[in-house]
Amino acid sequence: MDTTVQDPLVGRTLDGRYRVEGRIAVGGMATVYRAVDTRLDRVLALKVMHPALAADTGFVDRFIREAKAVARLAHPNVVGVFDQGTDGRYVYLAMEYVAGCTLRDVLRERGALPPRAALDILEPVLAALGAAHRAGLVHRDMKPENVLMGDDGAVKVADFGLVRAVDTQTSVNTGALLGTVSYLAPEQIGRGVVDQRTDVYACGVVLYEMLTGSKPYDGDTPMKVIFQHLNEDVPAPSAAVPALPAELDALVARSAARDPQARPADAAQLLAEVRAVRAALTPDRLDGRPTATAPGVRAGTAGVRVGPEDATSVVPLPPPPATAGPPDELHRTARLMLPSPTVDEDPHAPAAHGVRRSRRGPLAVLLVLLALLGVGAGVWYVADGRFTTVPGVLALPQPDAQRKLSSAGLDARVRQDFSLNVPRGSVISTDPAPGRRIRSDSTVTLVVSRGPQVIAVPRVEGRALADAQRAVRAAGLTPGAVTRTFSGDVPRGAVVSTEPASGVRRSPGTPVTFTVSRGAPVDVPDVVGDSVTDAQQALQDAGLKVVLAPDKVFSDDADKDSVALQSPGGDTQAGAGETVTLTVSKGPQLLDVPNVKGMSEGDAKQTLRDAGFDVRVIDLFFGDTVFSQSPGGGQAAKGSTITLWVR
Repeated sequence: MDTTVQDPLVGRTLDGRYRVEGRIAVGGMATVYRAVDTRLDRVLALKVMHPALAADTGFVDRFIREAKAVARLAHPNVVGVFDQGTDGRYVYLAMEYVAGCTLRDVLRERGALPPRAALDILEPVLAALGAAHRAGLVHRDMKPENVLMGDDGAVKVADFGLVRAVDTQTSVNTGALLGTVSYLAPEQIGRGVVDQRTDVYACGVVLYEMLTGSKPYDGDTPMKVIFQHLNEDVPAPSAAVPALPAELDALVARSAARDPQARPADAAQLLAEVRAVRAALTPDRLDGRPTATAPGVRAGTAGVRVGPEDATSVVPLPPPPATAGPPDELHRTARLMLPSPTVDEDPHAPAAHGVRRSRRGPLAVLLVLLALLGVGAGVWYVADGRFTTVPGVLALPQPDAQRKLSSAGLDARVRQDFSLNVPRGSVISTDPAPGRRIRSDSTVTLVVSRGPQVIAVPRVEGRALADAQRAVRAAGLTPGAVTRTFSGDVPRGAVVSTEPASGVRRSPGTPVTFTVSRGAPVDVPDVVGDSVTDAQQALQDAGLKVVLAPDKVFSDDADKDSVALQSPGGDTQAGAGETVTLTVSKGPQLLDVPNVKGMSEGDAKQTLRDAGFDVRVIDLFFGDTVFSQSPGGGQAAKGSTITLWVR
């Protein structure tokens, strides 16, 4: 049922500019409306904070922070923010309107997705988050509800309302944490630590959900889900969908590892790993339809459990082990109450049982610690000190990437490749991949973009059509439509020109159309009615070929065994050497003439016309009965005239 008519904002114009036309979605912190910018005459989305929260300066500051943060992210996969303002008790953001649905809607409708579809969605999400991470921002609330799927196929990340700078701590001192329980990273729950790897963890959970059709952790209270985040590894997707490749299991395990150090450092690094996994999978493995066997998973169908828990809300959760709120708090963006930090023992408390401290004790302990430190340093250098990890340099300009590698003690080797998505001069990928462990004096190969690949259309003018099509296909382009034209200079069947023209540079796969010569134009003589022999001679003398149609036709205009039809017709033009088809006449079609003597004039005329004849009437005595007809019987040509006499 449409409840937008009950919304007081629908039909109202905010700030004298934004006319609210309908409600899109309702959350616990804000409502999103479809609106029209009356100044620029464009449709947009208006995110309006609930008036009850507008009095909280913290929420208002967060709203403004979202506008400023997203304004810094000029990225095609991030929902843009156009404006921010206040109208009375309404605080709003004017945002890009994406016509379509959310990833949650897709999962609700289809359940588990094939690996190719899941990776097609994940890649632009990681590209958007990678841009945020490079700008020093963390989303903190990645979930399917915040992934928008446009009708035009675009994938965009929305709702940067919880965004925070990487060097800013979560409000642990207040005992509260903002986020969605089903996608919170362990360190986010346990210590309030938020950085790029927090978003990476949430993306790993989302990938699991896309591959299996269900969330990795489930429970009837938020605390049960939180306990699983802290104490259980995310299960392998293949445990729910056995046909899934092991490479996807490893990708989920690494991105959703409980130890943040075991995850990719940021979304850009995870994006590189996703592309590597995609490249390693065959088309059949990428397009395999999921078949779920685990209970509660309905792969390939609407199998994701959703409900009111998917709305955004503010939910105070007590610290464990107290009982938490209702199940619908599991998946909404919520304010989670964290346990108080453990109180350390008083370092100045007296020693237990009055034991006297030895003066030599501290010195001995210090010597032992120094010895252990020396041994530990040696072991560390042998086992780990000679190694480092490849830093994330994807999408960086080549000089910046080389400087970053040099700062890590690594040498760089550069090779170039084409890319439709990465700007010219920026890094497409590295070998080894970002995050991989290598010796500290190793060399990393940077694959730098040459920009989109372009191919020059080959010169095929004057070549036979089949040869020209092969040449275009070999160059990486696609042979397109063929049109024909007269040409006195180019032999019949050879290419006159192409579109695009020879030498023009186009992307791989671009269609190339051909204009092919019909030869010099020849006037086609009109041979209808001529004998077949005369017609053939006349056409051959004009430089044309002749074929006879296999079937003859009746003709009222051409005598039997003469030419009844020709194609192309007379008084037109054809290319020299082209073929003219002749159809031979069977003569006029003969029909039986009905005997209508004794009939009334009207009945006789109708009978003859139905039989295929024309009728002429001669009335000698102003009567109405036919007393004679000509011809009086036998057969006559179809359409010939039958004469009637009446009296």
